[in-house]
Amino acid sequence: MTEAMSLRRGRFGNDVYFFTPSLKHYETDELATPSAAHFVPISVTGADCSLMCDHCNAKILESMDHVKRPEELIEIGRRLSERGVRGVLITGGSDPMGVVPLRPFADAMQELKEDLGFTVIVHTGLIDEDDAKALAGAGIDAAMLDIIGSNETIKDVYHLDARVEDFEAALEHLTSHNIAVAPHVVIGIHYGTILGEWRALDLISRYPVASVVLVVLSPIPGTPMDGAPILGGDDLKDLFAGARMRFPETLVLLGCARPEGKEKFGIDAAALEAGINGIAFPAEGIVSLARDLDLKPIFSDDCCALVFREL
Repeated sequence: MTEAMSLRRGRFGNDVYFFTPSLKHYETDELATPSAAHFVPISVTGADCSLMCDHCNAKILESMDHVKRPEELIEIGRRLSERGVRGVLITGGSDPMGVVPLRPFADAMQELKEDLGFTVIVHTGLIDEDDAKALAGAGIDAAMLDIIGSNETIKDVYHLDARVEDFEAALEHLTSHNIAVAPHVVIGIHYGTILGEWRALDLISRYPVASVVLVVLSPIPGTPMDGAPILGGDDLKDLFAGARMRFPETLVLLGCARPEGKEKFGIDAAALEAGINGIAFPAEGIVSLARDLDLKPIFSDDCCALVFREL
C-alpha cells in the first residue's frame, strides 16, 4: 500500500477526483449530485437481456430510459437536451452471444453528438471488428467494457459460451480503432469470491487503455447473487494496490458499483490509501480522509470514464 501510494504521488501528484454523475441520486454532507440530471443512461434493448447474468438479471436496465430503434434514440435525445442533459451512457442487454446491439445505433449516436452536442459513452459486450469500426465512425467519446478473467465465471455467472480470450479480443478491437476505453474489472463477480480478477488486470495491461475502472460486487436482491458474501476494504487492499502497481502510467478509478452501508467507507478508504486516482460517489467522510492524506480533491459531475480528458 505504501509503495502504491508513493508511485501514485510520483506520477500523478496529489490530485484525487470525486465523481457525482447524475446516473443516480446521491447525497452526503460532503458532496451531492446536481439538482438537475445532466448525464443519463439509455438501454437500446429496453429492459430485455438474453443472458440474465446471475449478478444482474437485467434489473440494472429497469431504471434506465428505454429505446429499441435508432429513431427512438434520437427522439429521446432531443427531449433530454431540452431538459439540459448534455451526455448519455448508451448500453443494453446482451444477446445469447454476449453482444450488446450497438452497431445499428451508430448513426443515431453520431447525430446526438453532432446535432445536440452530447457526450456519448457506450458500454459494450463482446464487440467485433465491424462494431468497433462503427463506433469509431460515430465519434463516441469513450467505451466501457467488463473484462472477465475466469472461464468458469463466464460460464456460471454470465451463462455465456465464451472464453477470456473473447473479452481480450473485444478490448483489442476497441483500442485498435483508437477509441478511448475504460475497461471495468468487477471484483467479487464470482459469487463474492476473488477468482479471475488478477488475470483480468494482467490482460488489460497489454493494451493502451484510457483508464482502468474497478468496481465491487454489490449483491442485488432478487437475483441469484442475493446473499453472496460482501467484500470489505481489508479484502480489497491487495487488489487495489496491485492494480495501481500494474498501471503506473494509467488512471485507476473506483467506479459506481460497490456495496453500500458500513462496508463502503472501508472500501473507499482502502482505495485512497492504495493510490487510486478517483472515486465515484464517495462514502461519507472520504473527502475529509483524502485531505488528511494530503490529497487535493477535485470534483466532477462527469462519468469517471471521461477523466482521462483532464490529463
